[in-house]
Amino acid sequence: MDVAIPSGHVLKARVATQLIFLVCGLGMASWAPMVPFAKDRLALNDANLGLLLLLLGGGAMLMMPASGWLVSRFGSRVVMASAALVMALTLPLLLILPSVAGMSVTLFVFGSSIGTIDVAMNAHGVQVQNLYGKPIMSSLHGLFSVGGLFGSLGLGFLIKLGLNPVYAIVGIAILIIGITLTQYNHLFSLDTEQQAIAAFSAPEKGVEGNRKFGWLNGRVLFLGFMCFAVFLAEGAVLDWSAIFLRDTKGVDSEFAGAGYAAFSIAMAIMRLVGDKLVARLNGKTVVVIGSLLGALGLCMAILSPWVVGVLAGFVLLGLGAANIVPIFFSEAGRLPGIAPSVSLPAITTIGYTGMLAGPAALGFIAQQVSLSAAFGALAVLLVVVALSYGVKGK
Repeated sequence: MDVAIPSGHVLKARVATQLIFLVCGLGMASWAPMVPFAKDRLALNDANLGLLLLLLGGGAMLMMPASGWLVSRFGSRVVMASAALVMALTLPLLLILPSVAGMSVTLFVFGSSIGTIDVAMNAHGVQVQNLYGKPIMSSLHGLFSVGGLFGSLGLGFLIKLGLNPVYAIVGIAILIIGITLTQYNHLFSLDTEQQAIAAFSAPEKGVEGNRKFGWLNGRVLFLGFMCFAVFLAEGAVLDWSAIFLRDTKGVDSEFAGAGYAAFSIAMAIMRLVGDKLVARLNGKTVVVIGSLLGALGLCMAILSPWVVGVLAGFVLLGLGAANIVPIFFSEAGRLPGIAPSVSLPAITTIGYTGMLAGPAALGFIAQQVSLSAAFGALAVLLVVVALSYGVKGK
């Protein structure tokens, strides 16, 4: 459908959106290598650390439903920029706050910024993709993974070079702010977004009456659980891989972020080729094989006595999980009788509960049994995903 928006503006918006995804991945992953420092500084055990991490997820989950209203009221770019600035300003505090109370509040705010920017950038990405005329969501999420790579490795690398950790994280925060401000004007304004939504909203007509009950639809709940399981595995790597490498595998703290980095590299590469892979095979095959590959990777990380084997396990998990959630989101947008504007937020919120709140439960398993046992439970959950979607998936 023709929309009176210059193609040059759409191209610039695509690049700007990619960089916002990069910013989100960079900010979120920069927290991963800080987790061991926070645990030691605050003298926390695994269970208490899990409770602290729950606040990060709580902030994100609180803001995700509200972010949809904020985007419709102020536009995606205002919401994205505001959330990115809050994320950047809270990052240095996570490295230096000496009290559990202060860390709790700051992690809640940090999580709120992550939840907000995540919803806004995906909403913006959908509109850019519609106007661009070709699939770009996999590449957008690929840039998120690239940001995760630099975030997880960058802080530890700068510290290893002798830079004060505070200066290192402040530098990352300044980079986030710089990218956000320079790309702001290239993102779609509220008027442009409304024009794009109006042009591509026809498929939703006749299904708006299901808005109130869309969350209770069986298919929505099924896809939401599938997303929950996969996001839980991703969240476990973000929040627990550094602790696992340091405390279980004996890796130095400066390099404890290597697990998330390996995971992010694999996921970024696989997402960049994801559209072609799904076209060559089919969604069900990619989900089933990917889930089993992820389960195998977790088992390898648990059982390998060598650090290289552990990192290879995280690589397999990244390769397997990379394109599963985009497939679920694509199916959610095609559910009969339910508008994408209802199904997608529902499935996204349920799914992100796994990434942002689920890892807190792993802390209790780690405290009662071991972190290896917690990772083993995730491997079983991914096998359940493979079997369930193999039977009921489309």
